[in-house]
Amino acid sequence: MTYPPPYPYPHAPVRRWWQHPALIISALIVIPPAGIALAWLSQWNQTKKIIATVLAGLWFLTPFLGDPPKKTETAAKPKAAAATPATSPSPTEPPSYVGQNLKQAKTDAYAAGYNSISHDASPGNAGQWDDGNWKVCFQAPAANPVGKMATLDFGVVRNEWPCPAKDGEPIPYPKMPKVVGLTFVKASEALKPISLQKIEPQSAYTDVTLPATVDDWTVCFQEPEEGKEIQYPKTTTAYLKVVAPGTGCPAAEYTKLHPDPTPPSNDDDSSSSSGGSSSSGGGGQTGVGFGRFCSPVGARAITSDGRPAKCFMGKDGRARWGYAS
Repeated sequence: MTYPPPYPYPHAPVRRWWQHPALIISALIVIPPAGIALAWLSQWNQTKKIIATVLAGLWFLTPFLGDPPKKTETAAKPKAAAATPATSPSPTEPPSYVGQNLKQAKTDAYAAGYNSISHDASPGNAGQWDDGNWKVCFQAPAANPVGKMATLDFGVVRNEWPCPAKDGEPIPYPKMPKVVGLTFVKASEALKPISLQKIEPQSAYTDVTLPATVDDWTVCFQEPEEGKEIQYPKTTTAYLKVVAPGTGCPAAEYTKLHPDPTPPSNDDDSSSSSGGSSSSGGGGQTGVGFGRFCSPVGARAITSDGRPAKCFMGKDGRARWGYAS
C-alpha cells in the first residue's frame, strides 16, 4: 500500500536587515519619512504600520507648527538693522570740553575716543608745560590728526586769565578798579572778582598804627593804581592805605598826622637886636616875629600880624619873642 507524501509545513518568511524592528524605530525617530517607508516594507501587521505612520508624521511636522508671524518679525529685524547705516547721519560731534582744565579735558577726550593737542589761544605762543595750569577756551578738529584716532585741538589760556573773544585775539585782562574813598571792607569786595593773592591794609599816615580790624577805615591811596591791567593776580598784592573814620586823608603819601613842631629860627639880625633894645623901654614895639631873639625878658611887643608878643627866656638860655596870652 502506498502512502501519500506528508503535508509540507509552511516556511517562516525571511527577514531582511532593513526590516529589523530596531532599525525601523530609529529611522522613525531620526528620519521620519524614511522610517515610515521602512515600516510599510516590514513584516508588521496593518495596525502597527498605521500607528507608526501617524506618530512619525506628527513628530516630523512638530517643528513646522510654530507661530508664523513671529518668524516673520524675527526675519524682518536683520533687514531693518541692515537699512540703518544707509539712513544714519554723519558721526556725532565730540563732547565739548570748553571751560575744563586742560589736563582733565585731555583725559576725558581720550576716554571718549579722541586724541588731543593744545595751543595758546592768545596772540602769544606760550607752551603748555604743565597742563594743570591751563584751561580750555576753544576746541576744533585738529588739522593733522595724531595717529589713527580723531584729534581735537584745544585753544587754551592760563587758569587765572579770562578767555579772549575769539581764538588768537588779545586776552581781556582784568583792570584794577577805583577803590579810593571806599571803606576797606567795601574795597575788598570790589577787588574780590580779580582773585588777587592778597589785599593788605596800610596806614595812610606814617605815625599811625593800624588796629587789628580796619573794615570801617577809609581808603586814601591804592596800589596798583586805578585802571592798571592785572596779568598775574595770583602773585599780585593790592596795598590800600587807609585812615580812621572821621580822619581826613593826607595830601600826599608818607605824611605824618602829627608832624614835629617847626624849630625856631636862628635869625639873629640887627632888626631883632634893635627890636630888643627898643623894647627895653617898656613895650610899644611893633613888627616883631615869634622866635626871634629879644631883650629884656618880660618886654612886650606886637607882631606884624597884630598879635601880642612877650619876651621869654628859652631852655637854651636865650630870650625869644613868644605869644603873650
